[in-house]
Amino acid sequence: MTKGKTIILATAVAGTLDLLSAFVFSALAPHPAGPDAIMRFVASGPLGDGALTGASAYVLAGYIVHFAIMTCMVSAYVLIAPSVPGLFRRPLVAGILYGLLLWVIMYWVVRPVRWPGMYPRSVLGVAEAWFSHIVCVGLPIAFIAWRHRARSALSR
Repeated sequence: MTKGKTIILATAVAGTLDLLSAFVFSALAPHPAGPDAIMRFVASGPLGDGALTGASAYVLAGYIVHFAIMTCMVSAYVLIAPSVPGLFRRPLVAGILYGLLLWVIMYWVVRPVRWPGMYPRSVLGVAEAWFSHIVCVGLPIAFIAWRHRARSALSR
């Protein structure tokens, strides 16, 4: 499998799992937001607050933004991992640590820059975000990259 195919596969898997976790956690929240509202919020990051109430095209824009961000997260791992051999020796540990790194970047850098004062507000919220970033994003990326590396080694 080429790096490009690895990136596409890991983006599809991690991106879909991350969305599903967001939809489920939102549905279980005291004041649930539906998938359309979640995707509008995602779109509002780069496109502004008009996405929150604007045309339905913003829902599609939210999916595009989400998968673009996920492609960057996956690409960084897949392209850097060969330079860090430990990432392939211990994909479980690497996936957990990468998920935590992505959480720190998203919740303590990206979101506060766009929405000042928007920090994790509860232990449950942090736990849900950690689950999503570790189990749904970090681990799939690490294991798909590890599988790619193992298959590439076998085909040499």
